[in-house]
Amino acid sequence: MASHGIRDRVAIVGMSCTPFREHWDRSLDDLLIDAHGSALASAGITKDDVDAYWYGTSQSSASGISLATPLRLANRPVTRVENYCATGSEALRQACYAVASGAFDVAVAIGGEKVKDSGYQGLNAFPIPNDGTNRTVTAAAMFSLLVPAYAESHGVDEDQLRYVLARIAEKNHFNGARNPLAQFQREISAEAICDMTAVAGRLSVFDCAGVADGAAAAVVVSADRATDYTDAPLYVKALSLVAGDGSGLVDPKFDFTTLPECAAAAVEAYAQAGITDPRAELAMAEVHDCFTPTELVLMEDLGFSERGEAWRDILNDTFALGGDLPVNTDGGLKSFGHPVGASGLRMHYEAWLQLRGEAPEDRRISTLETRSRALVHNLGGYPGEMVSFVGIWGTDLD
Repeated sequence: MASHGIRDRVAIVGMSCTPFREHWDRSLDDLLIDAHGSALASAGITKDDVDAYWYGTSQSSASGISLATPLRLANRPVTRVENYCATGSEALRQACYAVASGAFDVAVAIGGEKVKDSGYQGLNAFPIPNDGTNRTVTAAAMFSLLVPAYAESHGVDEDQLRYVLARIAEKNHFNGARNPLAQFQREISAEAICDMTAVAGRLSVFDCAGVADGAAAAVVVSADRATDYTDAPLYVKALSLVAGDGSGLVDPKFDFTTLPECAAAAVEAYAQAGITDPRAELAMAEVHDCFTPTELVLMEDLGFSERGEAWRDILNDTFALGGDLPVNTDGGLKSFGHPVGASGLRMHYEAWLQLRGEAPEDRRISTLETRSRALVHNLGGYPGEMVSFVGIWGTDLD
């Protein structure tokens, strides 16, 4: 797989993110209006300056009309995007390529989801008829299979690995407790998490991402015009997307110790960005920690840890706020919450804040002294049938 990429041809010049909450008193329209207005204000523009929109939502809307109506977008192209939990990042990727092509000067990527007051919680795929080989267990159960597989493959005691996973949750809740937009803003110890009742395999409810409502948005322009809108744009260095073929569901060789689509997307992104040592070259990373074992495996699939060594790096606080490579500095899906269509853009919003030095002081990274790039990883699906996005952004033009 190879892509020419659009390195340094496109920039984000404005961003926003609503609080991710149980917004019982607010509609999806309300959330989209807030995210849209704040993003445009961030870029110093109005909606009359925007040429086209990409709207990411999983199951809250079925058409671009659902965005055009609340935003009062008359005669404007609005593309509704869905790609499992990678929907928000997919909306941004498509907006970036549209601007890079020269088709539009200013594009907005916006994602939103309203699932908390929709009856039975709406993140599961619709029951589409199939050939009988599709999964029949919950997402938590599917990702819990990573735990015994990793323990056996790498010779880690399963009880010790249970503690390692709790340390991931502890880290992300520590960061989320310092984020006023996060769904959960309270610290919790790894020991307390280990004492909780299991809900899927060895996973407790605190190993699982929160379910929330929310919206986030980004304004995209060509790189050569970026400083017309802001003194501190984020330039695209790489945009990579990989769609698996679902063979892991029936392939006896699939061993649940790696997410191949994520590893492949990372390889392609590093090639586009010219990165050879991600742990040393990246200032931070936002990754898709839908469940704690997902983050564990991703540390290796993204090249942050050697195979079989991520659990040690986690115990050594390598990925903590003050570590060598801070990961999920805003709390991640685990603490920030996961309204599907907005999550990918929320991750980019944290990179926007951190790289521009605008994150709150008590969760600001120190790696910016020597590095200026951030990685955003967003996946959708389940082990064995997955899509994966990896984007890399920087504050400087090469």
